[in-house]
Amino acid sequence: MLVITVRPLAPADWPEVEAIYAQGIEDGEATFEVATPTWEAFDAGKVRNLRLVAVDEADAVVGWAAASPVSSRPAYRGVVEHSVYVARSARGEGVGRLLLEAFIAEADEAGVWTVQSSVFPENAASLRLHQSAGFRVIGRRERIARSGVGPHAGRWRDTVLIERRSIRNGID
Repeated sequence: MLVITVRPLAPADWPEVEAIYAQGIEDGEATFEVATPTWEAFDAGKVRNLRLVAVDEADAVVGWAAASPVSSRPAYRGVVEHSVYVARSARGEGVGRLLLEAFIAEADEAGVWTVQSSVFPENAASLRLHQSAGFRVIGRRERIARSGVGPHAGRWRDTVLIERRSIRNGID
């Protein structure tokens, strides 16, 4: 069994984070992206205090979670879209659950009132994980985009929009 620690993502983690991101792209069940971003693009697009990594006993990164603002408009300052990725070698070991729990705690601390994501309906493990963490299905977006790479390349894909409302923030 893996012993996992969750900590803030540091710039030095990027090569391992990028490799895990690339696995998600290759597997075709995590994203519509066709290539990993540069560190500079990733860094610019993610909320600084909502970027985490899961590391094993050897301090190797085995998963990551991060969020992007949904909008630059002030009314949506407490709404983020998040991602959780787990290395192939660590899937099924509880890494995703640890990352998501830590991410939710950080989001609550940061004043976030809604965490959302779009998940492919075929990604049953991700949907189960999120529902167990208090996320609910908002709806299904049919044929929202075509996959660019992986086993679904060129095919129209649906996504399931999920969200979690904070029990601390945005309750007034």
